[in-house]
Amino acid sequence: MRESTLATQSTDTLERFEDYLTVELRLSRQTVDTYMRECRMLSRFSDSHDCHVADLDADTIVTYLLERRGEDGVDQRTVAKIISAIRALYHFLVIDDYRPDNPALLLEVPRAEHRVPGVLRVEEIDTLLASIETDTPRGMRDRALFELIYSCGLRISEAVELRLQSIHLREGLVRVRGKGDRERLVPLGEEAVYRLSEYLEKGRPQLIRAKKRTDRLFLNNRGEGLSRKGMWKRFRELVGKTGIDAKVHTLRHSFATHLLEGGADLRSVQELLGHQDISTTQIYTHVDRDDLADYHRVHHPRG
Repeated sequence: MRESTLATQSTDTLERFEDYLTVELRLSRQTVDTYMRECRMLSRFSDSHDCHVADLDADTIVTYLLERRGEDGVDQRTVAKIISAIRALYHFLVIDDYRPDNPALLLEVPRAEHRVPGVLRVEEIDTLLASIETDTPRGMRDRALFELIYSCGLRISEAVELRLQSIHLREGLVRVRGKGDRERLVPLGEEAVYRLSEYLEKGRPQLIRAKKRTDRLFLNNRGEGLSRKGMWKRFRELVGKTGIDAKVHTLRHSFATHLLEGGADLRSVQELLGHQDISTTQIYTHVDRDDLADYHRVHHPRG
């Protein structure tokens, strides 16, 4: 009975917290979903310890974090996200007058490792995209989708959420809504314009279903907006066919790296990627080890 009561109380608290994130803070749906997922996991942990999630102290939260650190796939970045979600929950409980303090403020957020992202060579990009057969509606969609991500450096979530009205083919621009609900205009490459035109004229009309009208740009076989999961699945099939080691996000990394290698300045790349802080963009200023050897050989007097 006690366990059932705790679960009910926790559910009520988390529902009010979700309303706060959505209505008061107006966070993106993706951020809200991430925060809620983490806080529900914390709530299940607290219920198992016969305690309401809103009453946890700092020591108990640390115990929970230590357990999470031991899970596969939980790295420093993931821990930082977990702490951000927990801090937001207890901040809400403070302003809601449920408790006087935020125990999560005592937690130390781990420094995120600035890992050099994986990048494909231009020839690998060409091979990957050329492997997409465009004689079916789904093939035309995939070619347009992945060409667009590489041409514009889009995040997966940004590409999935694009609407028909986001694309301006005549002007060669795409209007992107990124993190923090910030909008930016990104130029479209010629190949992206061509592939999008082909998809909109020949592919998308065949994917539309009469009872499922939507303005989402990329559709699945049921006429609904293509999901992130669906996009990942299609990309895995492509890399499996070509043998190229990459993830969808590798296209965004390659976009930024190729721009900088071509002479673009860091500030311009920052704007195109939608980074709020230029330090995030600086991870793309790495130089390949082979390039370093070439530079040394060509430019050093004893190279």
